[in-house]
Amino acid sequence: MNIKTILVIYISLLVSFVSAADLELASPFSEHMVLQRQMPIPVWGWGKPGSKISVEFASKTTKGKVRADGRWKVILPAVNKAGGPHKFTVKSGDAVIEYKDVLVGEVWICSGQSNMQQGRGVLKNAKQMLVVAAKKPIRCMEVKRTVRFEPQERCSGKWSKQTPNSAVAFAFAYYLNKDQDIPVGIILTCWSSSSIEGWMPLEMQKQLPHFKTHMDKFKKQDTKKVTALITQEKKGKKWAQKDNVFLRTRPNILYNAMMHPLIPYAARGIVWYQGEANSETMQTTKQYGTTLSLWCKELRNRWGRIELCFIPVMLPRFGKILPKSPSTDPGNPSAYSWAYFREAQMKILDLPNTAIANTIDLGALKNIHPRDKELIGKRLALLAGGLTGDAKGLVQGPVFSGMKKEGKNLRISFKNADGLKTIDGKPPAEFWVAGKDNKWVQATTKISKDSVILSWDGKATPVAVRYAFAGFPKVNLVNSAGLPAIPFRTDTN
Repeated sequence: MNIKTILVIYISLLVSFVSAADLELASPFSEHMVLQRQMPIPVWGWGKPGSKISVEFASKTTKGKVRADGRWKVILPAVNKAGGPHKFTVKSGDAVIEYKDVLVGEVWICSGQSNMQQGRGVLKNAKQMLVVAAKKPIRCMEVKRTVRFEPQERCSGKWSKQTPNSAVAFAFAYYLNKDQDIPVGIILTCWSSSSIEGWMPLEMQKQLPHFKTHMDKFKKQDTKKVTALITQEKKGKKWAQKDNVFLRTRPNILYNAMMHPLIPYAARGIVWYQGEANSETMQTTKQYGTTLSLWCKELRNRWGRIELCFIPVMLPRFGKILPKSPSTDPGNPSAYSWAYFREAQMKILDLPNTAIANTIDLGALKNIHPRDKELIGKRLALLAGGLTGDAKGLVQGPVFSGMKKEGKNLRISFKNADGLKTIDGKPPAEFWVAGKDNKWVQATTKISKDSVILSWDGKATPVAVRYAFAGFPKVNLVNSAGLPAIPFRTDTN
């Protein structure tokens, strides 16, 4: 190698070094990324204080300036048409960052615990789906699983042309692309065993006393150990399994490392599959409804987008019975089961731009990690289309809309009940009635247009109805789209 060649290489490296020092993009920006269509796109990073910034994308240039603290942020105008690839160029003085393979489409953040993390290999049709997906514009950024005491500005993770290695996130992206025929970008940030409190910013202590209690306990008991484990990670040493479990079950520190650095990347919304870790008692179960709604509001405030969509996955059927239950039968509506947790999750529907993926016909009696996740992804895609106006039909199953006494019978009415039927041709199952004695018995049922007529044995008039309100109900009621009816109860006991 001659001196001239060496000099050229040296100068190239020097320019690269200077450029990197003078200009940096935030972690969610990299080659192969997907940018959200139909909304302004925040772009941010770091640079030399006082220097000018220009961002070129989709034939438009947006300019800004690096602040005294070294930070900069510009807002790109909305790009309505999905597609690509596009070139994305950021300049500041002599520093240039350029990506040539950037798509515009639907971006969703998929988060939660183990049922979100579970790999796509559990899908029954995984091989066929992967073959199809390989030819589709489905991309993923997976955030490294780690923790920090303070909110981080950066995280580890790059966009890839590979599909998400999460059964739910992959199935969701697969069907969203199939339904809407546009690029789909998934930001996967999840961790097995994590509670919702692990994903909450510290400031939420002011709204939720139980979260403050968690944080006070954490500060007193866990600070030293977490500090040591973070130091161990920075030295390149892997955590033992018990330490990994310990970290992912602590409050706040997942949010700091795995959610905060993503804000305010333009995304349509968040898909949230979590709750098992918060379902230990009736107290934690009932608290969840309030916590989930406040957390959704907090994230919307931090993103600066009140319309940020939010779709939790309802916990599916499971045989778990909570402490002090009056019954140990997971099919009995009087048992303390996940029925109450599903009810708590559904409080999110009081907020605008929300939906919930109904899974009352899915799940396994004794397996907390069921394999039937393709249908969950498919239903999430339908709901996403419903929230954006891109859906082409029914996106949700029958929803209870009223109860009316008719002679000796009760008429239970539903919305989304076009083509109301059962999947097995039998009468609708899992309708239970109770009188003032609060003793639950199964009702005799028949379908009448968009309603189900209930009758019962005995002289007492029922005062309450429960449908599929059990840990593991065996349901069969669907609408013309084959979507299952959503569980409900008319009492508040």
